Amino acid sequence: MRPSDLMKFPLLFSPFRISECTVPNRIVSTGHDTNLVEDNLPGDALIAYHRARAKGGAGLIILQVTGVHETARTSGHVLMVNEDACIAPFRRLITEIQSCGSKVFVQLFHPGREAIGRSDGVTIPAFAPSACPSERFRTVPSPFRLEVIKEIVDGYGDAARRMADAGADGVEIVASQGYLPAQFISPHTNLRSDEYGGDFDARLQFPREVVEACRQGVDQSVVVGMRLSLEERDIAGMGEDETLKVCRSLAQELDYISLVAGSSSTAAGAVHIVPQMTWENAYLSDGARTVKQMTGKPIMLAGRINQPHEAEAILADGAADLCGMARALICDPEMPNKSFAGRSDDVRACIGCNQACIGHYQLGLPISCIQHPETGRELTYGDMQSAVRPRNILVVGGGVAGMKAAVVANQRGHKVQLWEAGARLGGQALQAQLLPGRAEFGGIVTNLEREIALSTVEVRLRSEVTRADVASMHPDAVILASGSTPDRPSFDDDGSIDVVQAVDVLVGNAKAGNRAVVYDWRSDWLGIGIAEHLALEGVNVSLLVNGPCPGEQIQSYLRDEGAARLFRLGVDVRPYMRLYGSLAGTAFCVHTAAQEAVEFDSVDTIILAYANRVNDGLADSISDLIEDVIVIGDALNPRTAEEAVYEGLRAGWSV
Repeated sequence: MRPSDLMKFPLLFSPFRISECTVPNRIVSTGHDTNLVEDNLPGDALIAYHRARAKGGAGLIILQVTGVHETARTSGHVLMVNEDACIAPFRRLITEIQSCGSKVFVQLFHPGREAIGRSDGVTIPAFAPSACPSERFRTVPSPFRLEVIKEIVDGYGDAARRMADAGADGVEIVASQGYLPAQFISPHTNLRSDEYGGDFDARLQFPREVVEACRQGVDQSVVVGMRLSLEERDIAGMGEDETLKVCRSLAQELDYISLVAGSSSTAAGAVHIVPQMTWENAYLSDGARTVKQMTGKPIMLAGRINQPHEAEAILADGAADLCGMARALICDPEMPNKSFAGRSDDVRACIGCNQACIGHYQLGLPISCIQHPETGRELTYGDMQSAVRPRNILVVGGGVAGMKAAVVANQRGHKVQLWEAGARLGGQALQAQLLPGRAEFGGIVTNLEREIALSTVEVRLRSEVTRADVASMHPDAVILASGSTPDRPSFDDDGSIDVVQAVDVLVGNAKAGNRAVVYDWRSDWLGIGIAEHLALEGVNVSLLVNGPCPGEQIQSYLRDEGAARLFRLGVDVRPYMRLYGSLAGTAFCVHTAAQEAVEFDSVDTIILAYANRVNDGLADSISDLIEDVIVIGDALNPRTAEEAVYEGLRAGWSV
């Protein structure tokens, strides 16, 4: 490595000392759920996941939340550290991570009223300081009895001891985002009249005892920190002033403070648990700087810190000492090593889509990434093997499916040609990035283009593949990634209303009149985005959703933020709508549940966000020419970018 390369990020790759623990660099994989858990304990899949990020150069890995008491089983996928039997499996995980050079902390956790799991098919009971319901999860907790609070405090101390025995370098008490310690601190959720409730000092009694119990459970070489929300970002939640007061009161008892934002219990607060691309990068820096200056303690900051130059700027500005970059490492485990070696242009940057990281968690699926489907599948795809016999591979279609397939096949040693009928690579992702607030989605194309540039894939643009081309080339295998085309639903149409595709409006090939209805059959990004796009242009727009709500098919934080934007713009949102006709300027729908007609008068334009149809005609025409034809992505079945990239990985891996 040239000396000048390191100078790009001199602070990011400098060591940092927290108490007696020296972290080799300032890049942190902050605690995040993975659903890679076996019987509430670490297993091979979780080890492989974290080992990839440790090998990739992360200075500190903070393991996901671990339940400290039997009442902390927030879901069936939570790690539990409430018995000594957990020590050996954790020791195996921690040792693997440390052997790669990273330090390891473990999050100690109790959800309180934010319990969302099921056991034996029924909802588990929730407990909290007081019987204050959770708005988001509809849980109505029972107040803890005094003796149970003492048990839980002891549970934190015992958990810290177990993790120290397992070799952890530190523990982090999760008091952020409305979980149990925050519920004790907040006057909105702590209505107790005993020693744990009342004024601020009484409400702080529980977290103080938890810190003390953790200190007593470990020796001085083990770091003890706390994660807090700078503010809960809801009018019924705690604000920054209250958090600053907590930090000031607890700082001397802690080795570091980790800062995030939001609350699990409300729609507005929850989006900050994993803020999406509409939020500014490093948007919590100012608040973190205030805490650092006030307490003098090491500060760890997370929240949309996606790239090494953003982290370096935070450190240089004095806002924080360590940068939480969980999604950046989910997307590119090699991000630290690439950046350290002067290859930051090669980093696969996170685009904040939330689709396969937190989106998978909320579906009960193992964590992954739409750009890097190897994530969460390290046991299958973590060790790429060279092909036994290099082959000539033709990839048809340069959308994200074809690009991924071409890159992976080439990495395995095959000679790959990628033919794309259009003028540039990217396919439908080039359209998706045109939606309001979605420009960053185009990063999926930029990142794959960079991977192709670093490969020996031969790219041919403006080249549509025919049967004759395949016959003359004699490839050993064809990967067909020719995508899909917007379709039109069948409905009675007298021609009085213009009917156009949403994508044509996005790219400027069609215009909406003064009054438009968007038929949102897909209930994903497109309907919300095109309605917002039109409203911002002053169009009177109604969003007719063929489902219970707009964004039903996308991750909940994105759906909720989309709903908020539509509300602020005054968009008329109508759920349960199926378009069935137009006549004399009136669009007719049927309410799919009630089976009753709904009319929309004086409509100029119907904009379709409807299903796509596959472009798979080449597959049949070449089936007699070549035996090995693999159809992937939308050419197989119209779905999302996640399935397209994943199937590209599988195809490139298998040829």
